[in-house]
Amino acid sequence: MSSPAAKEALMNLSESLFLAVVVLLPGFSAAQIEVKEPNAIVELGGAASWNVKGSGSSYGPNFAVECTPIEHWLELEAGVTPLFSSHTTEWDTDLLFKKPWTLSHKLEFMFGVGPEWVHTNEKGAQRNSLAGEAALDFMFWPSAKRRFGWYLEPGYDTNFGRGHEHSIGVSGGLLIAIP
Repeated sequence: MSSPAAKEALMNLSESLFLAVVVLLPGFSAAQIEVKEPNAIVELGGAASWNVKGSGSSYGPNFAVECTPIEHWLELEAGVTPLFSSHTTEWDTDLLFKKPWTLSHKLEFMFGVGPEWVHTNEKGAQRNSLAGEAALDFMFWPSAKRRFGWYLEPGYDTNFGRGHEHSIGVSGGLLIAIP
């Protein structure tokens, strides 16, 4: 039989090894699995918008930059979209505050809301107005390194200016991660 001092030393050694495994192993395994978050993500694509009241549709390119100030909680997206229709040009500049959810290594989902500045040039008459936007953002990353991907972003806008226009839209295109 072992002495009580040997049992206590073995017990202390076991506790120390267990504590070391609990503290060090999760950090080691997480470091191997976790993908480094990029400094920014650039979105390049196209957009389409339809007025809910039925007064037409418009189309144009879309450009946005996204960053993550609070990982897993907040992403900021600043973007600009010039939309063109017959006799009208509209420049939408927005800032969305998004809550991200990582659904898998290849799929992310975000819900965002924020203000939007709208500059419209309609038949030579220019006007500026403030609007609000809500958007769903789906990001698809084909490779584990997440350097390039695709996005699809349906949204809803309400303009607080003259006419109080409401529109639904969708944008989509290429994601480029900036390390």
